[in-house]
Amino acid sequence: MELFVRWARREEWEEAMKLAWETFMRYNSSECRPGGIRSFREFITDERLKQAFYEGSYQLMVALDGNRIVGLGSLRNVSHLSLLFVDGAYHRRGIGKAIVTTLCEYLKNEVGEQYVSLTASPHAVEFYKKLGFTVLGPATSPMGVPVVP
Repeated sequence: MELFVRWARREEWEEAMKLAWETFMRYNSSECRPGGIRSFREFITDERLKQAFYEGSYQLMVALDGNRIVGLGSLRNVSHLSLLFVDGAYHRRGIGKAIVTTLCEYLKNEVGEQYVSLTASPHAVEFYKKLGFTVLGPATSPMGVPVVP
């Protein structure tokens, strides 16, 4: 596997959101309340989000195996990690860690941020703890999707 992590290109938006959708459906959808799946779908297909990406205010990083996107992570509101997904066939290979580490290094070195926030799916909490994140409160379900701050 030749893994490469970099900022996404315009033409990669659709492929990245397709990976986010497929991975969400496989690993997160069973935990959602009614309407949660629809809310997530609306979020990743919202034209305003896509436009924000095109304008550079919604930053998206991708992990590639050759030319194939196998992982992604994004930043919103400057330092909030969002949409971290890795193709299931590539789990436990360090891809999620590489994306998070690269985004955090960017925030620290280029933006001057000292803290990163995120809301994790319940099954990803241990992953984030291993990377040094701290749980700040109990799980909630805004928009029907369970997350832990």
